[in-house]
Amino acid sequence: MNKVLLGAFLGLVMAGVGFYWWAGRAQVEEVAPPPPEPEETKPPEEDLPEVDPGDLTGPAPPQASELTKEEKRFFRYDRNRDRIISRNEMLSSRSSAFRKLDKDGNNLLTFEEWAHTTVKRFDGADANGNGQLTEKEFATTAPKPRAKKPACRC
Repeated sequence: MNKVLLGAFLGLVMAGVGFYWWAGRAQVEEVAPPPPEPEETKPPEEDLPEVDPGDLTGPAPPQASELTKEEKRFFRYDRNRDRIISRNEMLSSRSSAFRKLDKDGNNLLTFEEWAHTTVKRFDGADANGNGQLTEKEFATTAPKPRAKKPACRC
């Protein structure tokens, strides 16, 4: 059953590709240049008229659209801009954090490596050294906000 569905799907895909190829070739032929005129019927060439553009202006250039917050987040992961996020692209953003935790560099994170980093973080947040974190002390463990880059003055 799966082979039949797969075959039907691939057949439709191939038919679609063939249709678009055929339609593309037809468009090229529709806008083909006219055949050259015979030499004796060509009108004599004239000089092009000179025109003063004066106050005329051309159309305004297109404006770049602003990306939404979600689109920006999506493109941070989509490294090759194919509008699909692969598993490797999704995990690549966390690889530097993993390398910081992996002290021996064997690409395996042991409990001891994780615990060592967590204990250091806890000890750094425990200001009074009583082995407990208050709400104020715990708030110091939050990730630091990134400094905003100044807007380009191009």
